[in-house]
Amino acid sequence: SCSRAKDVTMPAKLPVNFFSTRSPVIDLFRGQLDYADQLRQDSEIVLYFFYAPWCGQSIAVREEIEHVASRLSDQVLFVAVNCWWNQGKCRKQKHFFYFPVIHLYHRSFGPIEYKGPMSAVYIEKFVRRVMTPLLYISSRSKLLDFLSNYEPGVVGFFEFNASPQPPGYLTFFTSALHSLKKDYLGTIRFGVITDKRVAEEISLVHPGSVYLHRHANTSLVYPKDIMNFTAENICKWALENREMLIRWLRPHGGKSLLLNNELKKGPALLIFIPYNPLAEIHPLLDEITKVALEYHKCNKSQAAEPDLQHLGDSDSPASDSSVTDAPVKFSEPFSIAKYPCCNTVVLPQWHSISRTHNVCELCVNQTLGVKPNKVHVPHCNFLEIEAALDSFYLQEHTFFQVISNTIECSNFLSFYSPFSYYTACCRTVNRHFLSFISSEKTIFQTPKVAFSSHGKKDNTQFSIPHIEDRNCFIPDLNISSTNITGLSCRTNKTLNLYLLDSNLFWIYAERLGASRSTHLKEFAAIVDLKEEVHYVLDQNQSLVGPTLENFIKNFSVLYSPLKRHLVGEPSVHFHEQHVITEVTTNTFHEIVFLSAKNVLLLYYAQWCGFCASLNHIFIQLARLLPPDSFTVARIDVTRNDLPWELMTDRLPTILFFPHQRKEQSVKFPEDFSVNLPNLLKFILHHSSLSSSEPCTKECLHKESVLQQGHISHLEEEIQKLRSEISALHQAHDQLEAQLSEARREEQRLQQQKHTLEKQHKTLQLHSEQLQATYDQKNQELLEMAEKLQELADASENLLKENALLRILVAARGGKLQSKDEINESLQSEQTLSEDNDISLSTATATLEEKRIDYIDTVETEHSSGNRTE
Repeated sequence: SCSRAKDVTMPAKLPVNFFSTRSPVIDLFRGQLDYADQLRQDSEIVLYFFYAPWCGQSIAVREEIEHVASRLSDQVLFVAVNCWWNQGKCRKQKHFFYFPVIHLYHRSFGPIEYKGPMSAVYIEKFVRRVMTPLLYISSRSKLLDFLSNYEPGVVGFFEFNASPQPPGYLTFFTSALHSLKKDYLGTIRFGVITDKRVAEEISLVHPGSVYLHRHANTSLVYPKDIMNFTAENICKWALENREMLIRWLRPHGGKSLLLNNELKKGPALLIFIPYNPLAEIHPLLDEITKVALEYHKCNKSQAAEPDLQHLGDSDSPASDSSVTDAPVKFSEPFSIAKYPCCNTVVLPQWHSISRTHNVCELCVNQTLGVKPNKVHVPHCNFLEIEAALDSFYLQEHTFFQVISNTIECSNFLSFYSPFSYYTACCRTVNRHFLSFISSEKTIFQTPKVAFSSHGKKDNTQFSIPHIEDRNCFIPDLNISSTNITGLSCRTNKTLNLYLLDSNLFWIYAERLGASRSTHLKEFAAIVDLKEEVHYVLDQNQSLVGPTLENFIKNFSVLYSPLKRHLVGEPSVHFHEQHVITEVTTNTFHEIVFLSAKNVLLLYYAQWCGFCASLNHIFIQLARLLPPDSFTVARIDVTRNDLPWELMTDRLPTILFFPHQRKEQSVKFPEDFSVNLPNLLKFILHHSSLSSSEPCTKECLHKESVLQQGHISHLEEEIQKLRSEISALHQAHDQLEAQLSEARREEQRLQQQKHTLEKQHKTLQLHSEQLQATYDQKNQELLEMAEKLQELADASENLLKENALLRILVAARGGKLQSKDEINESLQSEQTLSEDNDISLSTATATLEEKRIDYIDTVETEHSSGNRTE
């Protein structure tokens, strides 16, 4: 019987070089991870590039890695490991979920995984951060540059008097590497100071102290008495207490919740700028950083970081230390930052017909207390704001005035501290004066300030208006219109600031409304996920500090003048033969609201199957209605934004806009089936509603003319329909004839099918008979083959026996020859007795006879063997 064939598995092809042999990257294409570890022992900085040869991303990043290696190969060892070869140790020991993977080692510390953009400049920047995790700060000017950066800074003070290294320095060095390991963006910068006089600028006196610099909040010193001085603790402490005034967003391109998680935190200002991480200076980024620092600087008069006020006075570390201890003086005139904790309160309308609001600025004032030192500065407490609001609403009736031309301020004692009180300054705002922010001539130019005491009398002669009302309420403040200092703490619409590299993520800017044809990839947009709106900065304006400040300020005001940006498709221009008008976001206002025609608008989507089934109905409707009075249009709601009042959550939706009452749009009833008669009744009913004014004779004449025109137009359409019906009848007759012919052809094909089936059965029977004959003959051949095999085996045995007999004959012949020689010797002996001679001759004769018989027998057998052969 035939044995079943075994499954054959083709072995994988042997891997080949992924990198060129001339590349500075060592390519371990067989996955020799053990050899890679041996190479790492001899190098200080090592970069591992784990790849899969088939991975498109690995192939794309290969060139970037080679570019970085060509620049840093003299300082960094670059090793590429094929982690896909199934026989390699890398595949057996590592279990990666994606490729490529980049690991860095700083001597024995690692791995530090790089998760940033797979671009050469970003990879090189990260490698350089691993090479030098600490920045040496040798003078006041370098300290000022280090602290002025928007990224959080951690500074350690170590005196290198001891050999080889001061206590705690290696721990601080390792903490910087831990920071890179946990935060691949490298947002925390680590620096080291060795000069005691430079360290005193930030109140570091004892060697081994670690200082965390923050701009808007109090800077901190690592609490050695509470936490152990370990690398993990220092890194954890810095990450938990860092201040993120502005943050980079770098989506990796796959499915991620990065943008969603950040936008859920509140309104976000997304700024797209071209960024080169290896550039030494970034003027545009520095300008944005200044805006962010001013926006978050809520303690202007307190000077939360006094060291920045005087560090730039001298670049020499040998300057007089008395400058460090000198108190920082600030001007005493009124400043809005004098009250760091403020909240805007809008009182309800006095009457339903009133269009005025009383807007109050409620602040927590601190009159007494211990003056904070350079490091520890009290910050705003939300409990105090909550208590202030409670006290304010108890006195709410005091500020219920219909119109007030004065700013009225009241003071309330605090229940939490004897040194604090609350100040509420209110003013009536008319909703018609929404443009008072930018206008210099308003009715509020010379207000009168009046105080009413409720507890403690205040000697301050100025009130504290909201940021948007500051210029018009209190012009004496002499504050620039673009000043946004501390605005994030004085508004309920605080923005989170984010940066994106437009060289990598410009597609996000285009989706937000950026122009695709622009050459300068600079763009800014505010996205408010909660309100489902976003605003776009005009791309005709340069992306500079004042422009951003005005953009932020206009968003933060109570009645924002910013116009909501609606994302839509480009304007579609159809040929005249298209009877349905395609509406986009840009053309919606012109086609629907500004048109003098009645407009029937269909909301649809590409994925809506039922919407597509209505196309032929709307085409017929557009042909029936007179084009000079009616417009049939549609809009894709998935690609175009709509005003709030026209949004819908169901598709398809049909709206009708009468030409005289566009604001009174009518929705087609959902319980009615969408067909041509119902749509005509719906349109004619709502387009012929009589107005509230009585119709004159001229009006009646126009109406009759219009109706007559409608009737004539309908008669023409009816005539067209009759001609179409007759054409349909003719087509029906032709189809009937074609169907009868098709039926006859079907019968003929059926007969042919039966004939073919009979022939097939006959052929199948004949095939079975042939198969049986084949099996029988095959069996006979197998039996004959077995018999032939037996004969062959017997012949082989006979040949073996024949060869054996030949050997025996040869042996016997030798023995007989030796006996003849013995006989001859015996005959020569004449001394023997005759009896012995007789007996010997007898024996000899007997032996001779036996020999002759044996030879005859052998020859007989030999001849029979030859015949068998």
